[in-house]
Amino acid sequence: MTKSNTTKPGLVKQSLNAHKWLGLFISSLMYIICLSGTIVVFFQELERWEQPEVTETSTFTNDQITKAYDNFVASYPQKTSHMHVVFPSSGIPRVVVENDHLAHFVNHDGSLAQVEKPSWTKMLIDLHLYLHLPKNFGMIFVSACGALLFGLIISGILAHPRIIKDAFRFRRGNTGLQENIDLHNRFSVWAAPFHIMIAITGAYFGLVSVLILIIAQAFYDGDTQAVADVAFTPEPTLEQPLVTPNIAKALDDVQDRSPDGKLIFLTVHEPHTTGQFTEIYVKQPQRLIYSENYRYDINGDFIGLGGYKEGDIGKQVIYSIYRLHFGDFAGVPSKVIYFILGMMLTIISATGINIWLLKRKTRDRLNLIWPAIVWGTPIALVIIAWINLYTAARLDVLLWLGIIAVCVFSCNFKQENRLKGILKLILGISIILFVIAYCLNHKASALAIAALQVNIPLLLFGFYLIINNIRVNDKTKATS
Repeated sequence: MTKSNTTKPGLVKQSLNAHKWLGLFISSLMYIICLSGTIVVFFQELERWEQPEVTETSTFTNDQITKAYDNFVASYPQKTSHMHVVFPSSGIPRVVVENDHLAHFVNHDGSLAQVEKPSWTKMLIDLHLYLHLPKNFGMIFVSACGALLFGLIISGILAHPRIIKDAFRFRRGNTGLQENIDLHNRFSVWAAPFHIMIAITGAYFGLVSVLILIIAQAFYDGDTQAVADVAFTPEPTLEQPLVTPNIAKALDDVQDRSPDGKLIFLTVHEPHTTGQFTEIYVKQPQRLIYSENYRYDINGDFIGLGGYKEGDIGKQVIYSIYRLHFGDFAGVPSKVIYFILGMMLTIISATGINIWLLKRKTRDRLNLIWPAIVWGTPIALVIIAWINLYTAARLDVLLWLGIIAVCVFSCNFKQENRLKGILKLILGISIILFVIAYCLNHKASALAIAALQVNIPLLLFGFYLIINNIRVNDKTKATS
């Protein structure tokens, strides 16, 4: 009997310890998803920033596109499932031709320019979409976090009956508890509709495959393709001679059919096969759908539409989710708004754990590791961007090693406030030194708009962190 009584408290203690570490782990992933997603809003600007020396243009010619396609196929004849040409009106003022393996920028005469290498941006996108896990599992896991976020938002609103009444209340306290509570609650109220939309659309991307499987089993005898064909127009079945697709003729036709549309990109599906066809994605004015798709056979003759512009409401909603989730519908203004609202969600994620830590009666390494994750993640992002200037490396691996290194470093501190101050200072100095290294690496190209539109905000943020840290230290010394 005595043995049983001594074992039970030990088991409870171990379970509670496991529970709090698991809670921190999930919260950390949620924070990283929110932070990376906020930055990914500007993925097009970041891709340009990584290679500022590339010549930019807002125009193209059909002859240029045809030559670029032919030059690429001649240079890279290996098998691929798709060929793509990205147009300057896609949001990145550059012409790009690519297959499933690599991409080239295109010169004005249709010749191939340098290889596209947005390594850091791609790493960031993969972090947000998959958390660098295997893609199928990672997408489902991240989407499940979106569903969890939706539950947290709704339960948070219901759990705080005064949340609307206190919408503009902001208090400060010595422990920081009231400040974190008010910051958490205010941002939760002000941006609740946006955060609910982000949670629902984020959950869609990965869970749609699960929903298709469930619906197929329930209504289509397990035929998942039949379900997909209801939401997305099925691909045409063709038998044609093996010749190069007439892209120029298809481009002439689509510009006649949609003169007000903006060409985003074209895809040649299953190239070098008898069933290949060209699909041109055209952004429609005053519409939230991603595009209307125009399909052409190998001779450049029109086959039909994807049917998203005039399709049923369900199809239009599904084809609008991408733009709705990433703010890709009103240019830079919508991106800036999404960035601000996304940063609010990121702060909500951080302050939620801050509140829990400050309310606890105990203090342990969790109190140090959490700020290390919050500030160590952007520090690691800056450091690996620095490394990427000089060498090709596994940026995903380096990112997680960097976060772990900051967490280990944080365990040497005794006061969380001092740790936070030092981490902010490290981040600010790292940003400024990185921008200097970037300018030295890219030389004259660092003065291009593609570089300045990212580096100027980075410098402002870096100097803000340093100046704010000095002010806080001066204030602390004055009150001590």
